[in-house]
Amino acid sequence: MLGWAVTFLIIALIAAVLGFGGIAAASAGIAKVLFFVFLVMCVLFFIFGWRGRGVP
Repeated sequence: MLGWAVTFLIIALIAAVLGFGGIAAASAGIAKVLFFVFLVMCVLFFIFGWRGRGVP
């Protein structure tokens, strides 16, 4: 999810440089939402101790 946030941030930066304000604003908004969702999930995983699949 963090990778998608970075991808949308890069798209927003490129669109802003090229002068596409609407696309840049939308991409930056999506990147911000994805980043905060990532942070909330990360905190929840740390609180509940979920680590995914263990190594056998």
